[in-house]
Amino acid sequence: MKRLFLLLLISLTISYSNAQDTKGDYYTPEIECLGVEEDGSQTLRSWGVGRNKQDAIEQAKKNAVKAVLFKGIQKGNGECNVRPLIYEVNAQERYQYYFNIFFKDDGEYLKYVSMEDTRPLTAKKKKNDAGVRFGITVRVLRAELLQRLIEDKIVKP
Repeated sequence: MKRLFLLLLISLTISYSNAQDTKGDYYTPEIECLGVEEDGSQTLRSWGVGRNKQDAIEQAKKNAVKAVLFKGIQKGNGECNVRPLIYEVNAQERYQYYFNIFFKDDGEYLKYVSMEDTRPLTAKKKKNDAGVRFGITVRVLRAELLQRLIEDKIVKP
């Protein structure tokens, strides 16, 4: 009886750990707040998925800016602004012409992303069937981004 119980316990433990591992391959974690600088910029941990390292890093930068614009930063140490810059529902779809150009590869969004908080060995990489998932530390220049949106008449002051 003890032997049967022990086998059952071992099999449950193995199946539980395997279930967690497969979830990690396809799950992209939320953007996490690491801190806020004196100028109002937010230091974030952001994740991206791509065919290779460069694509994944580029996607992680886009994801960080999109989170500041449309979602706000909910996870992390609580210092970051949880409110998004754009409150309007479905703003990304409504201003699709604007944001398609803004977020194109090597687009304008790069002006509002800084990699100066990156430290050696802070990037995290995981490879799966979908490609490469990469996590980076990035700073989003929130005040400058808001000023740009006001100038382009996407948000009102």
